[in-house]
Amino acid sequence: MSQTAKDICLEDLGFRILTLDLAPGLLLNESALAERYGLSRTPLREVLQRLAGAGYITLEENRGAKVASMDIATLRTFFQTAPMVYANIARLAAEHRTTAQLDALGRAQKSFVSAVRSKDASAAALGNHGFHATIGEMAHNAYLVAALDRLLIDHARLSATFYAPQSREETALVATAAEQHDAMIAAIEERRAEDVVALTMDHWTLSRDRLERFVRPDPLPVDLLPGKDREDAV
Repeated sequence: MSQTAKDICLEDLGFRILTLDLAPGLLLNESALAERYGLSRTPLREVLQRLAGAGYITLEENRGAKVASMDIATLRTFFQTAPMVYANIARLAAEHRTTAQLDALGRAQKSFVSAVRSKDASAAALGNHGFHATIGEMAHNAYLVAALDRLLIDHARLSATFYAPQSREETALVATAAEQHDAMIAAIEERRAEDVVALTMDHWTLSRDRLERFVRPDPLPVDLLPGKDREDAV
């Protein structure tokens, strides 16, 4: 079945938000979006409402649509909540997964590994997003999956730093993340719930410090002024 203009708009806007092409907090120009995607106002608003319902954007009366923020309060909640949701999703996935879902998880991992090897940070972040979303489907729990889907939006946006390694050490961390995915697949397949929870927490810990770089970048160099100028500066 061919995609409609609405489907293309929905998919592309989601992609652009996850890859930071549309920055957190950005006010969206609805007229420009309508022209870009060949949509009239009503179907565009339907797309924006669906994105808002999923947590990609916020709709404010008389102010229009904005890309979901990643402010301090949002990130604080993200880092508090993510481990709890990921651990419980993992446990349920091991208990309830189907053979078809295992096949889908294997395909998601293959796509993720391909992106990592090609050093495409955006594709790797999206591949990781797809991998964990598939585990969410295995859990068969509408309440937890709703929370997971919202977490994965910010996780993908934060992952831009993790999947753009700047050193051998960081490259090794990305490789370890891929290996942990493989171990998680094996544990889920064998219904080893405790093992997959432990692997999930190790996986979270591995990436957590790198994710925090999104809001804690390296400091600017201190020695910006010659010594005497620095002494005279007010």
